[in-house]
Amino acid sequence: MVAQSSQDLGERLLKKVGASIGDRVRVIKGDFIVEGILLPRPILAKPGYIQLKLDNGYNIGVKVTEDTQIVKVKSVRAELTGGLVSPEVPKPALGLPRVHIISTGGTIASRVDYRTGAVYPALTSQDLYKAVPEITSIAQIETEVLYSIFSEDMKPHHWAGMAEKVVEKIREGSMGVVIAHGTDTMAYSAAALSFALRNLPVPVVLVGSQRSSDRPSSDATLNLISAVLVAARAPFAEVVIVMHGESSDTYCLAHRGTKVRKMHTSRRDAFKSINDVPLAKIEGMKITILNKRFNPRRGDREVILENKFDEKVSLVKIYPGMSGDIIDYMVDKKYHGIVLEGTGLGHVPHSIFPSIRRAIEEEIPVVVTSQCLYGRINMNVYSTGRELLAMGVIPGEDMLPEVALVKLMWVLAKTRNLSEVKSLMLTNIAGEINPRTLLSHYY
Repeated sequence: MVAQSSQDLGERLLKKVGASIGDRVRVIKGDFIVEGILLPRPILAKPGYIQLKLDNGYNIGVKVTEDTQIVKVKSVRAELTGGLVSPEVPKPALGLPRVHIISTGGTIASRVDYRTGAVYPALTSQDLYKAVPEITSIAQIETEVLYSIFSEDMKPHHWAGMAEKVVEKIREGSMGVVIAHGTDTMAYSAAALSFALRNLPVPVVLVGSQRSSDRPSSDATLNLISAVLVAARAPFAEVVIVMHGESSDTYCLAHRGTKVRKMHTSRRDAFKSINDVPLAKIEGMKITILNKRFNPRRGDREVILENKFDEKVSLVKIYPGMSGDIIDYMVDKKYHGIVLEGTGLGHVPHSIFPSIRRAIEEEIPVVVTSQCLYGRINMNVYSTGRELLAMGVIPGEDMLPEVALVKLMWVLAKTRNLSEVKSLMLTNIAGEINPRTLLSHYY
């Protein structure tokens, strides 16, 4: 007689106690005891394991052997949706400002696929609304799904679509717009919207989460509540990113869309303002202004849409031993603009000078920024910088490299004239250039 496989044994033990997916079960193997919600076995997992979701939000696989005991603790009749039980949609409060939530995907709008264990964008903005009913005391919420993609798949045409949708909602009377977005490229989108939405009358708030909503350590709830509060009540009318201000659930910060960067892969307070102070701190239901240099909220302003971006622009990181081949390739491929992430005060090796000179001679603007992030470039200090300026390179001041990239895309969609490009790149349009470098930073 052939012995049953451990996978069959697990199925038989579960069937014996009447346990189904979503039930709470206890698994006992000698001195080892674990309890959690029974999940479908991931299709990529090895056979012979029972999959459980623990109370701390993490999943565990328990190998089934002859001495394994399973106890059904209780049935879970509610539908399991990414670890969340879907509540009734709360009724909107009357007399509160209208705020529109636009979902584009990302972790804040994601759930777990229990077949594979992967996180994928699936929750709609309506699901976010239902999962965080506290926002109904702040504003009358309207929701819409624009995209359902991870932020690494964002392209300039998505930025254009977001800007167009924001203008539509503002013209319909929204007192603020919240965009649920993946965190990986959220700073790029924030910069793009900062240039594409001119003369804003109300705030536009990008919000995301570092950890999915099925985890107890998720930052989605506090981030979303804070984002809606900023959209509804903040005195400024700018594009901002609202995320955790520290690793615990105490407060969020509103960062200007052209002065913010994701600085950590997984911490909840990953976003920091660079070369600037955050616009505001959001703690509880209170907004405290930290930076008085902002465009005020004004209902009499008519938003202007300038959402075209030239995609033939590249960002190149400078490194030791680099040759000019990369720049030559871009010239050959008819790129329209190049941003160099230089070293220190804005330097590049002399070995690529001929390629830079060639690009500029072919009327391709070359902008130089710094890998240092903090501080501003100064290409007049050393001869290397002065030679580059004499060539016609455009200094990036204190712009972040990715902000300079987005801005150059936006500028080149307006003009290809080198002198006009240089003038626009050196003009502070959306708070991307500070007149002086700050000596201290808010953390």
